[in-house]
Formats: sequence, C-alpha cells, structure tokens
Amino acid sequence: MRISDKMVDDILKQSGKVTAEQLSNLHDQEKNEKRPLQDLVISSNIFSEKDLTKLYAENVEVPFIELNPKDIKRELLQRLPERIARQYNAILFDIDEDGNKYIAMSDPDDIQAVNFLQKQLGTNLKVYIAPESQIRSALDNYRSNIAGELTKVISNDEIAYQEEEDNESINENDLAEDSPIAQTVNLIIEYGIKAEASDIHIEPRENYVLVRYRIDGMLREANKLPKKAQAALVSRIKILSNLKIDEHRAPQDGRFKIEIGNQLYALRVSTLPIVDGEKVVMRILNESVKASTLEGLGFWGEALKILNQAIIQPYGMILVTGPTGSGKSTTLFSVLSMLNTPNVNISTVEDPVEYRIIGVNQTQVNPIAGMTFANGLRSLLRQDPNIIMVGEIRDTETADLAVQAALTGHLVFSTLHTSDAATCLPRLLEMGVEPFLIASTVRAVIGQRLVRRLCPYCREPYIPDNGIVGRIKSTFELKDINDFKKIHELELAALKDGIGIENSTNEKLSVHELSSNDKNIIRLWKAHEDGCENCNHNGYKGRIGIYEVMDSSPSIQKSIVSNTTSEELENLAEKNGMVSMKIDGFIKALRGQTTLEEVMRVTSDR
Repeated sequence: MRISDKMVDDILKQSGKVTAEQLSNLHDQEKNEKRPLQDLVISSNIFSEKDLTKLYAENVEVPFIELNPKDIKRELLQRLPERIARQYNAILFDIDEDGNKYIAMSDPDDIQAVNFLQKQLGTNLKVYIAPESQIRSALDNYRSNIAGELTKVISNDEIAYQEEEDNESINENDLAEDSPIAQTVNLIIEYGIKAEASDIHIEPRENYVLVRYRIDGMLREANKLPKKAQAALVSRIKILSNLKIDEHRAPQDGRFKIEIGNQLYALRVSTLPIVDGEKVVMRILNESVKASTLEGLGFWGEALKILNQAIIQPYGMILVTGPTGSGKSTTLFSVLSMLNTPNVNISTVEDPVEYRIIGVNQTQVNPIAGMTFANGLRSLLRQDPNIIMVGEIRDTETADLAVQAALTGHLVFSTLHTSDAATCLPRLLEMGVEPFLIASTVRAVIGQRLVRRLCPYCREPYIPDNGIVGRIKSTFELKDINDFKKIHELELAALKDGIGIENSTNEKLSVHELSSNDKNIIRLWKAHEDGCENCNHNGYKGRIGIYEVMDSSPSIQKSIVSNTTSEELENLAEKNGMVSMKIDGFIKALRGQTTLEEVMRVTSDR
C-alpha cells in the first residue's frame, strides 16, 4: 500500500494527533531522508499500520478488513493463482452463497489490478482494503508445504555435489543467488520463521544431513537432506554470514539479515566441526518485533508492582537470574525499551548483542581485543551513562565494578546464573562483594523460567483425581487448609489482573472457596492430544515466563548484612509476600496458561 503524501497529510490534519510544528518536522524529515511520509508516520508511532490503513480506507470509501491468515481456507486461496496474488498483493478470503467473491488488496486504487482480477474471478467482486503486512502473511499460506518444496529442490538432478567432503570442489553456480542450494537455504530459514522457531540446527550425520528446529524450547526434527548437499549448504550459509568457506577445522561465528513477509530478521550463525562434518546453528532474531510489556511477559500482582518501582529508581542494581534459555535477555530488552527516552543515556556491554534497541549504545564483548565485561563496563562509566546493562556478572572484577557503578548514581541491570532469586545475593558474597554494599545497592532480584503456553483454542479442562491432588500438595508444599486459602486468594488476584483463560467465557476459579475438605482444586488444563491449526497441532503456542521477584526490604537488607543463607533469605522473602516461581507457575496452570507438567519440568532444579 502506497498512500500519497498529500493524503497522509490530510489524514494527519483530520486526526488532530499532531501539532502544526510536528507536521512541519515530519515534512522536513521527509525531504532530508527522502522517505515517504507514510513510512515516517508509522515508524514514529503516530499511527500503526492498521490504524493508518483504516483511516485511508475511510477517505477513499473502500471497506476495511482485518485478515487472519489462519482463517483463510486453502481451497479459497487456490481460486486465485499465487503468481497473480503476489503480483497484485491481493487475497481472496471469502465467497458467499450468492457467489460474491470478497478480495482484500493493499492498493484498491490500482484500477488495472482490479480489472485484471475481475477477469480472473468474475465481475461479482467485492474489494476490501487490508494492512499490507496482513496480506503478506496471508500470501505465505500458498507455501504451506515448505518441506515438500525443500525435497523437490534438493533432489534436483542438475546439481552436482561432491560425495566426499575431503575432496569437495564447490562450483560457483551452486552458490549463486538463484541456485537450488540457495533456494534450499532460503526455504529452511522460511520454514523456521513460519514455525516461530528460535533456532535452526543443520547437523551432518553419517549418511544424511538432519535439519531440526527449536520451537517453544523443544527441538523437533523436520527434514533429512542428502549427504551430498552438505558441503554446498554450509558454504552458502558461510557466504551469507561473511565467514571463511575454506575453514573447516575451527568454529566460526557470523551474522546476516533477511527480510521475509515485510519483517526483518537477523540470523546469528555458529559453525562447529564435528565427526561427520560441520554443524551449523542459526539463531533467529526478529528485528522488527517491538518489546513486550512486563504484563505481556507474564508479570502480575506484587511482582509487577515491585519491578515497576525498582526500574524508576535513579540508581541501584536490578539482577535477573536463571539458567541459559530462561528469557533473561528478553526481560532486560523489555525493561530497557521502557526506559529508553531521549533524555537518558543507556549503554550496554553484551555477549552477544541479541536484541538491537534504537537509541541504546550497545557494545559487543570481544575477549581477543581485550573487550571483556569488566573492561567494557569500565569504559562505559566514562561515557556519561544514566543506565548501564552488563550482559552477565561472571567474575569478581565485574561484580565490584557493577556495585560501584550502582553506588555512584547509575541504574545497573545485569544477569547471574543461579537457580533462584535468593541464591543470587549469596553468589555475590562468594565473589567477594561486601555484604553492606549488596544490601545498599540491590533494588530487586528476578528469578525466572520459561514454560510453554497452552494453545487457547484447543486446550482442554479436566477434573484432577485424588492422586493428582496429592501430587500437587507434595510438589507445591500445600500442607494445610491455610495453604489452599493462599492459593485461592492468589488465583482471585490473578483473575482481577486479567491473567489466563483467554478466549474463554468460563472465568470461574479453579480453586474453590475453602470448606472443611481441603480438596479445593476442581479444574486443571491440558494440551489437546492432536492440537489444532492455530498451534500447528502441537497443543502449545509460544511461551510465557514464570517469575519470582525479591525486593530489597529493610528485613532483607538486614539479613544480607548478617550473611544469611539463601534458604533463610527465600523464607523471609516469601513471608514478606514474595510469590515463588513454583507458585507463580501453579497459578498460571490453574488459569489455563500452561500445564502442571510444564511448571514441574522447568522448576525441577529448585
């Protein structure tokens, strides 16, 4: 969709969302950057693409429609050939009983396109306008069987691969942009993005090459490619990542970007020599995605309140703890995005830089060049920062520098690899940081894990039997009726905060009001065995965090100075109102966001 600058100007004036001065600045920016006014309005968050499209639809008197690609039936899609649909950015999304055909376009003013579509589909055509990003997502439905396409491309007899990697001689034609091997790499990446995978693993085996995807934290096999494709496949990825294609004995790291469906993705590439060849892992990072809110990540109740209070402090330290893959970087990305305003200087030192944040000064650790976390942090302190983020506190030097930075008027964020929030503070003691410094600088500690989120469209409720209730009581330490009362109150608070039971009219609590019988759990949730189209028949769709947030109350500070153990700190924090990770996960399981099995799986080390 390309809206004329004059039309965008009229829409802005009619909306009243910008002042005359702001509009003048936009026009100046348009001339300086030579970008369409439409793009500037969207990138400046004056209007979202959807809202701007809706206002444009009102001006040109064309009905607006929101498309959900999953709601479009494949037989409807096939009525309009893919080549034509892509050429005119058009999607046939419905046909009614009278034979009227409903089509969504990004540019309904294109008279030539409308006339051609009428010849293709018939004159009884009803034209709607939809956001271009939604149309592009719907166009991806034409390529639902990417695995089949992959097999077709890779088995092309015209490609000449060497059977033996030791004597490989890769032809330039094999690595050209339009070559079958380039198409293969593109398809592997497209499938990973469409499946919402976080990582793509390309693993050589003795007789084949295995492609696996990590989806919602779980690795899943997707394809087995011919062994003879291995050398060209790895070389193509190395070329994209600007790596040495003739280096097979040492690990290499690189990065490249790709645009798919109007979204920009960065792929962080790592190669590793193994027995059967070179293994490649590609981490998928969506650079077009906006940071989630804390509520969207899964914070609620007292944890959300403590964190919101901690991040607005002028100085101090906020620590995030958990194992690798528990979402620590995502939490920090969201917090830094919230704090990222023109009047503050945010500087980070990371290993690696995963999320790019516009306006934040991000530095990559490079030990070979002497850029360690400690040296990077020392340099950041001379850059007049307000807020500092250190990717990880690994040693005494980094810990000391971070504490000193927090003491001297900086807000410092960092991570530690400990199993829970309470263990984080004794770990700093082990690194040689003085107890009174920890007590006076740490504002909050977040412990977290990630659990798979139940698909809200196909999840199923069930009534737990006595055995399950007994297991719950044992796992979550529900010893008496008072413990059940606490769970009931927490679930009630979660209900008021809008936690869980999405897409359901059944808002009743899963834990009843208390009676003489302490078996008060009347409903739990499980994944549908066969799933549905919305979750790709997995039963789960995406992930959500479970958290515990320990604040720095006077009693906690006193205990730190007294060298209290992590167990005593945890008990004191829970006595002060902290909801533990296990209980937070339990509440989210009661509210239908995840399952008990997921919560127990990720908290088994606690």
